[in-house]
Formats: sequence, structure tokens, C-alpha cells
Amino acid sequence: MAQDSKQWEPGPPPGPTTSSSASDAPSQPPSSPSQTPPTAELDTTKDDLDYCSHLVRQFDRDRYLAAQFAPKPLRGALLGLYAFNVELGLIRENVTDPHFGEMRLQWWRDTISQIYRAESLDNPVARSLSDAVMVGRLSKEGLMNMIEARTFDLYDDPMPTMNDLEGYLGETSSALILMASLVLTHGEGEACAEAAGYAGIAYGLTGLMRSLNYHLSQGQCFFPLDELARWEFTPETLKEGGEALPLMLRSLCTHVTKRQQDARMRLSTVPTQAIPAFLPASLVDLYLPKIRAAGPKLIHHVPEVAQLRRQWHMLRCAMREDF
Repeated sequence: MAQDSKQWEPGPPPGPTTSSSASDAPSQPPSSPSQTPPTAELDTTKDDLDYCSHLVRQFDRDRYLAAQFAPKPLRGALLGLYAFNVELGLIRENVTDPHFGEMRLQWWRDTISQIYRAESLDNPVARSLSDAVMVGRLSKEGLMNMIEARTFDLYDDPMPTMNDLEGYLGETSSALILMASLVLTHGEGEACAEAAGYAGIAYGLTGLMRSLNYHLSQGQCFFPLDELARWEFTPETLKEGGEALPLMLRSLCTHVTKRQQDARMRLSTVPTQAIPAFLPASLVDLYLPKIRAAGPKLIHHVPEVAQLRRQWHMLRCAMREDF
């Protein structure tokens, strides 16, 4: 798979239904711990950090670049959290049967339980994730919900509604922004949960549009059925494109813009230290014009933005302390 073409942060939907949310109030990940994280020495070694850094750099370049704006002592924990997200996002393409994917998700559930029991871990991502849990006082419930939502990735069932899609992204993309914020603020960033909810939906839906070609090649369709029906598409006919495809994409881009605006209206709730967690969402401003320009060609290629331009954009946002 191309390093920079697939956006793992939303990860593909399809599968069982997710929790739904009100159309103007995206599902928010839990913001307070459901179980007290273990208190122990940080467990990450340099080898663990190198492993997680390589994994995130290869499969989630946007978050890797954003992590470079975080304080150096926190990067290991932050990259561990992002590596955990990558591991979940890669499960579908690394298994030949959904049941094997279910087994891998169960392994992660068991591993999360081990982290909260302060048991010894033999996986570099798990050890780095345990540091993120300790530093950010992360919620076990939030991590388990993220794993549960990823069950949806393993199957080809369509996403029923935009409401369901926002619920899915709330448990994955939005939750990841909030957890990263908690790591960066040492557990004090709960107030930015609503901003994280909206920003995660904006960035996640943008990633799904950019990944349309890959998803269709895998026999998956992650656009919700109600949106497809509005433009007289079905999951089967979407790959044929047509005159309505650019119109549907513009409609989805408009929805993303609204969610991005919703997030930015809540900038005052985001602590300065948490800004690096939101920097990937700032790239929506660069990706949407590419998606609109691609139009029907989106089913054949991924609209890219040069890495240097992305780095420069995030640097400007970091200096302005916004996203």
C-alpha cells in the first residue's frame, strides 16, 4: 500500500451499526476515566519508540508530522497512541477472514485490560500505549470503544446513515484527537472534547473521500446509504461514477466544512498544549480543494498534497495556536 495515500485515522466504516448521534451533535468520546490508570514507571524503550515512530510514519504520515510539534518527552506516548490506531486500522487488510480480524481485536481488548492491571507487556505498541494511558490518564472505556467501533471495518455491510457515520468517527477519529489532547496536557484536556468531536468528523470524512479509490478496490463502500440514495447511487453503482458523483462529493465537502467550522468555534476550549493533537485536522483546508478538483476522477486516484506543504501549513497553525 502506498505510504501516504490511505488515511488510517477514520479507517473504513462497513459492518454492524454504530452508535448514532444527533445530526448537529456528533458522538463524543468519553472524557473522564472509567478506571484509574496504573501508576508506574514509563515502560517505553528506545526500540519501542523507534518501532512506533516507523509504523506511524509509514501509515499515518499526517499524525507523524503533527507529533513533531509535541514536546519531546511526550512524543513516545503520543506515537504509541497513534501506533495503536494504525494497528487497528490495518487489521482488515492483514486478515483473509473477518473472524481472524475479530480475534485480533480481542487480543487488543485483552492487552488493554493488561495495561490497566499494570501487567508486563511483550508488544512494543502496547508498551508505548501504556505510557500514553499513564501520562494522559486515558479512559479504558474510550480505548475499548475504539476497538469495538473497528469491528465495523471487518465486514462489507454499508453504513446506514450519515448519523451512523458520525457516530463511528466519534468513537475513532474524534476519540483519538481527544486522547492525544489528554496526553499532551497530562490528563487536563477534557474541556476540548466537543472541539475534538467535530474536528475528528471533519478529518475522518475527508480521509474517507480521499480513500475512495482504495475502498472501492476492496469491495467496500463507506459513504452512508442515505447520502448515496440522495444522488441515486448504490454501493454497487458508485464505482461506475457518473455526473452525480462530483455533486455528491461537493455536498460531502460542504458537510466537512461545517464540521470544521463547528470545531474552530470551540478553539477557546482547546489548551495551547493540546494544539498538536488538532494539527492533522487543519489539513482539511488543503485536502478539500483537491477533492473538489478531482471530481469523478476520485474513483481512480488519490488526491495528494505535497508533504512540505502540509508541514508548512501545520507549522503556521502551530505558531498561531489554532487549527
